[in-house]
Amino acid sequence: MITRKALPRRTLLKGLGAAIGLPVLDAMAPAMASSKLPGKAPVRMAFVYVPNGIDMRNWTPEYQGKLGELPRILKPFEPLKSDMTVLSNLTHNTGRALLDGAGDHGRCSGSYLTGIQVKKTMTDISNGISCDQIVANKIGAQTRFPSLEVGLEDARQAGDCDSGYSCAYTNNLAWRSDTQPLPPTLDPRALFERLFGMGAELTPVERARQTKFRRSILDFVSGDTKKLQANLGPTDKRKLDEYLSSIREIERQLEKAETDNARVDPGMAKPYGVPADFAEHFKLMTEMITVAFQADLTRVVTFLVTREGTSRAYREIGISDGHHPLTHHMNKPELMEKVAQINTYHAAQVAQWLGKLKSSTEAGSSILDNSMIVYGAGLSDGNRHTHEDLPTAVFGRGGGHIKAGRRVVYRRETPMSNLFLTMMDRMEVKVEQFGDASGRLEGLDLA
Repeated sequence: MITRKALPRRTLLKGLGAAIGLPVLDAMAPAMASSKLPGKAPVRMAFVYVPNGIDMRNWTPEYQGKLGELPRILKPFEPLKSDMTVLSNLTHNTGRALLDGAGDHGRCSGSYLTGIQVKKTMTDISNGISCDQIVANKIGAQTRFPSLEVGLEDARQAGDCDSGYSCAYTNNLAWRSDTQPLPPTLDPRALFERLFGMGAELTPVERARQTKFRRSILDFVSGDTKKLQANLGPTDKRKLDEYLSSIREIERQLEKAETDNARVDPGMAKPYGVPADFAEHFKLMTEMITVAFQADLTRVVTFLVTREGTSRAYREIGISDGHHPLTHHMNKPELMEKVAQINTYHAAQVAQWLGKLKSSTEAGSSILDNSMIVYGAGLSDGNRHTHEDLPTAVFGRGGGHIKAGRRVVYRRETPMSNLFLTMMDRMEVKVEQFGDASGRLEGLDLA
């Protein structure tokens, strides 16, 4: 026997004001064997969105079929080449200009997951429900959180919002209804507290008082942890130790972010406790998403890396110019080079996170194997604001549904919504029509 005692799949470590979900353990095999899909890990979907387009000259492979030499911006994904599918010629016609639209940047991000032409009226905004929320509405009851919305920047804090409707579109990927966006969580501490039940958001003064007396969440569940460990076999004990260590590391990073002076000036105000360094902030948020996937706290995530139209500078890589102005480079080589550097820097952070998902095992595979993670943008050429042939890569195999390691080129003007409609199928959420979809996306499956 591998374990001394069988565990329910939804076992929690509980303590005063805290509850921690567990990763898939061997001891849960009996419970999983009696489920509808014996021993099969859940499929997840996530959308990782970067703003202002991508330098397509350094993104697009020059060939079709099996991935070989990767272009410059995709180079950070070299260790993940067999897990990546590059899709070409997908288009968001809904991002193109309307007389009553929300501006090019607002349209491309606001419509990215809805496939609906976003509008403004005299008094309100108008969009549609996003594909992530369609899935969350159908399967969300199976997890503690139907979906997670995460981001790194808000236009309002940067002072770049000219109106409420513009902010609504540039700041949000997820839409619960035509008029209700789901704003992303930006503060790592707020995301941690949401995931692990450590209390409501506090003011900086209240947080400082709390920090003085703070204990690790693991302290609160130590009694349950010891009881559980006594009933686990060696493999499960190791897996549990690694999982709890990752939670403690997140706590350590949060404490560091809240007490250290910012080493890098991002050129904008930051909420309390948020690292000024982009890479540190990104790592904190993605490590918590990883824990959420490991413990099956959610299966649906949207991640707005930075909001659309951002003028953020990346001084940590030697670029003091704003991202958005750089993308309007007018074909000047020195400005185009800086855009390519920013694009590559973003890709490197994503690659590091995806590598952790690939190394995290469950039910004989990896979390990445059981995921569909879309990485891309709502613009292709940021200089001309083009909405066709959008930079799009899908990582993972969707639980065995996706044949990865390829570049697939579709007919020009193929709706991006076709991809999202296909992904909803893979999440076992069947809808007849979505956004401007013209059908399912062919050539993505193993078959």
